[in-house]
Parts: sequence; structure tokens; C-alpha cells
Amino acid sequence: MSGHGAPRAEAVDASGLSVVVIAGQWHDTITDGLIAGAKRILDASGATWRLVRVPGSFELPVAAKAALDAGADAAVALGVIIRGGTPHFDFVSSAATDGLTRVALDTGRPVGFGVLTLDDEQQGLDRAGLEGSKEDKGAEAADAAIRTALVLRDLRG
Repeated sequence: MSGHGAPRAEAVDASGLSVVVIAGQWHDTITDGLIAGAKRILDASGATWRLVRVPGSFELPVAAKAALDAGADAAVALGVIIRGGTPHFDFVSSAATDGLTRVALDTGRPVGFGVLTLDDEQQGLDRAGLEGSKEDKGAEAADAAIRTALVLRDLRG
């Protein structure tokens, strides 16, 4: 599993940070697990946060940009893209990944990447932080976003 070797993070104090979690609406069970993981980390950190939903992963970058332009210190993008029999998977995965990277670089603010690109639904269930899951990618994305926001705040003085 890809999660082997991941750092074991301890709770971080993100009081004073404003975070927007943006989640696609596809694959509710998996997405709801990702949201729950992000919520757990953000609540424990003391950050102020809100959830917004977009139709799918393709729409994550524009919503993340709007959230950061409106003053959020960080965004957490959560989505599920499952490979099918057409190139659609490749186009959406690339657009979401490239778009979220561009948003982070253009705004100078972190975007936690919790977009699962999967060959099948089981891989998503294994990564969604649900009971029996091997990984919790929603929690990991939220943790990465707040830790990076804190680093940037420190670097900027």
C-alpha cells in the first residue's frame, strides 16, 4: 500500500488558520469518509474551517482558487476518480492535479491534495479512512494543508 513510510504526525495547533474543504459529489461513501478524516484533523487542530461541495474533481481547482482568493489560509481538495474504459479518467485526473498545483503556486497558499485516482472502487474504500480502511487520505490531506500553512506563516514572519 502506498501509505507505507508516511510520517506519523502528531496533532498540530492551527488556531487562527482558516481552511476550506472542497469535496466532489461523486462516490458518496468514499467522499464522506475523506471528509470525515479531514474534519477530525481540522477539529483537533483548532483551525476554523468550512465545507463546500462541487459537482466533481474537475471543478476542485476553480473552487479552491476562489476560497483562497477570498482569504482562506489553506484549501483541502477531496475527490474520487475511478478509471473506466475511456480516456476520461486520464483527462480528469490530469486536469484536477495540474489545476490544484497551479492554484497553490498562483496563490502562494497550500492546497491539501486528497484526490483519489483509482483503478476500482475497493482501492477508494481502502484509502477513505472508513472502518477497515488501510489509509485515511482525507486526514492526510488536511494535515498537509495546515502544516504547510503554518510553515508559510512562519516563513513570511
